[in-house]
Amino acid sequence: MAYHGRMDAEPTRPAPRLAWWLATGLGSGYLRPAPGTWGTLAGLLAWVALVRGLGALGASWTPWALLAAPLALTLVAVWAADAVVQETGLKDPSWIVIDEWAGVWFALTPLLFTVTVQPQPWLLWAARLTAPFLLFRLFDIWKPGPVDTAQSLPGGWGVVLDDVLAGVLAALIAWPLDQWLGAQSLAHPSHWGG
Repeated sequence: MAYHGRMDAEPTRPAPRLAWWLATGLGSGYLRPAPGTWGTLAGLLAWVALVRGLGALGASWTPWALLAAPLALTLVAVWAADAVVQETGLKDPSWIVIDEWAGVWFALTPLLFTVTVQPQPWLLWAARLTAPFLLFRLFDIWKPGPVDTAQSLPGGWGVVLDDVLAGVLAALIAWPLDQWLGAQSLAHPSHWGG
């Protein structure tokens, strides 16, 4: 859960417009109720668009770009969240959801390693996306162990790294589930509309 109180320090300099746009997940952080869930859904849709877009290129570097994307997004998220936190003086307002984007991108990464029936029917994609989404939200809300500890880091790092760790935990569980779904799609393609 996001902390909505004031920080000890007073607000400082204004954040660039780009930082606000990114920190709010292209505006998805303003959706109510549950801005974290809306932000996670927007992040999931952005990840699907990235995978489809880069996949359409068919370039040899595409798999490496997809693996690097969560790390790159994390660095951008830390910058954007830090700039907005410094401007507002708020520790981790609920409308900053770029951290949810970074976390869910880590949770979705195992999907890149599963062999499935091709082309993937809509029902199979929906089934494969649901587990990482739900697991990420569970760990992001529950904040077990190191996920909770990461929130105490200063500035943008504290805003983002707890969600990244929640995403990594979700990925560790989503990976075997996704492997199982992939095996089922290959063994029984008719179940998925293939």
